[in-house]
Amino acid sequence: MQEQAGLKKLFTSVQTLMGIILFINFINTKPFRVKIRPVLIFMLTISSFASYSQTLRRPLAAPYTGFGAYSFNHSDVFSFTSNQASLAQLKNPAAGVYGERRFLQTELNNYTAVIAVPTHSGNFGLKAGYSGFSDYNETQLGLAYARKLGNKVDIGVQFNYNGIRIAGYGNASAISFEAGTVFHITDRLHTGFHINNPVGGKFGKNQQEKLPSVYTAGLGYEASEKFFFNIEIIKEEDQPVNVNAGIQYKFIPQLLVRAGMSTSTSSAWIGLGLFLKSFRIDVTTSYHPQLGITPGLLLLFNFNEKAN
Repeated sequence: MQEQAGLKKLFTSVQTLMGIILFINFINTKPFRVKIRPVLIFMLTISSFASYSQTLRRPLAAPYTGFGAYSFNHSDVFSFTSNQASLAQLKNPAAGVYGERRFLQTELNNYTAVIAVPTHSGNFGLKAGYSGFSDYNETQLGLAYARKLGNKVDIGVQFNYNGIRIAGYGNASAISFEAGTVFHITDRLHTGFHINNPVGGKFGKNQQEKLPSVYTAGLGYEASEKFFFNIEIIKEEDQPVNVNAGIQYKFIPQLLVRAGMSTSTSSAWIGLGLFLKSFRIDVTTSYHPQLGITPGLLLLFNFNEKAN
């Protein structure tokens, strides 16, 4: 037990060092950045592969893409990435892709693609995620299902296949699941809960590295068709409590703005969305006070939906 605790502290230190190196990578000159980058990638590989509890690799703008999960009028096909129960409110088939360059580093690129189809038996969604680069990457493929239980309650579940690939070391995979519920207290006030990996999916032959359990409580308030407020309280295993809070405002039916922040990292995010008939294009950016900015682009398409 003492040896295992010592190793855990070691890898926590490695992850902290990785962040310091990444910060140095931004504030120094280009020749120095070229030299320091291999060290950063090595630290990332070792700390992610060898730690006993891996932090879930989400897009930095995950609060942005999952926005609207606790609402009637402001949810979209990406909302089920925050809470699968929101998938039950989808009225038309839809698909979308999102990509971001984390801290402007090509090795930390993150991509997410989703597609959802409503049926008479409930609504189905498919999510695919990729993070990393050729030498080290993480992937996830998830299948979601949601349905309404009357007019006041929605429920949803998702099963995930998670993979890690490290060049020269091989691959590892784990199975996990998520579940969520949304309660529509009134037409304007909504709340709900979400759990991710409550039983602990584990990687590798010895199953020493596990995905953490994550518990979320969310609240959404639709002040009007133009203004929406959303807040989530998130507790991830071995991490401090995080609060994601954000607002959305539609200036006109064809243009929206979203902005918010995450307390655990003091990170802020903002984005603009433009509706072009059945398409929506969002340009986003996240800002970390030490590591810098993360630009992102979201493309969304709603089938069988007419322009406003």
